[in-house]
Amino acid sequence: MQEALVVIPTYNEKENIERILRTVFSLHTDFHVLIVDDNSPDGTQEIVKHLQGEYEHRLFLLPRKGKQGLGTAYLAGFSWALERDYQYIFEMDADFSHDPKDLERLYATCRDDGFDMAIGSRYVKGVNVVNWPMSRVLLSYFASRYVRFILGMPIEDTTAGFVCYRRAVLEKMNFKKIRFVGYAFQIEMKFITYKFGFKIKEIPVIFTDRSLGESKMTSGIINEAVFGVLKLKLRSLLGRHQ
Repeated sequence: MQEALVVIPTYNEKENIERILRTVFSLHTDFHVLIVDDNSPDGTQEIVKHLQGEYEHRLFLLPRKGKQGLGTAYLAGFSWALERDYQYIFEMDADFSHDPKDLERLYATCRDDGFDMAIGSRYVKGVNVVNWPMSRVLLSYFASRYVRFILGMPIEDTTAGFVCYRRAVLEKMNFKKIRFVGYAFQIEMKFITYKFGFKIKEIPVIFTDRSLGESKMTSGIINEAVFGVLKLKLRSLLGRHQ
């Protein structure tokens, strides 16, 4: 029985999807992959369906009716994983901003070293970001510092989207009470994990901005992260982790 599932949300990723899947499936570990696609009009789903014939019992597709947000895509994927026997569940982007080879390191951190959450971190050892303009590097870095200061959790890269969860972490959460869908989703998941007392480890990775396709970053996502942190802090002060 395979124990490791990589959840990859997609929306218009036809330029990247085949290459990212072939790279994951070429790794030493026999990872399974679940694509959660928000009805991409560019044919992303059709490419995945074609590859399912080649990677039978390793590649799965969860189609959704429309664009509903990154956070809901991950929660749908996590729910799918928990309905099966996966013990380690990963989140990763489709655009190669996260190096698939680092999946092995995150996996070993949880499986072999006993951590409950392993984070592929851009900031745990300096700033490891490639192809971002300096303005965006500074925005992301200081956003993480702001989150760390407000919430008091000892995590350098609070908005990281490259994560391995031990099954017990996701089982402990009430997905219906997860409130955010953009970058604040990543913060909320880490904060809940921290408040529940799970063991968290940051692993340094190099983040490379996408070279193909379009970024999903919007001002609304940034605003959600900024003000969402204050809401998380208020809930925490009231004694509610979720």
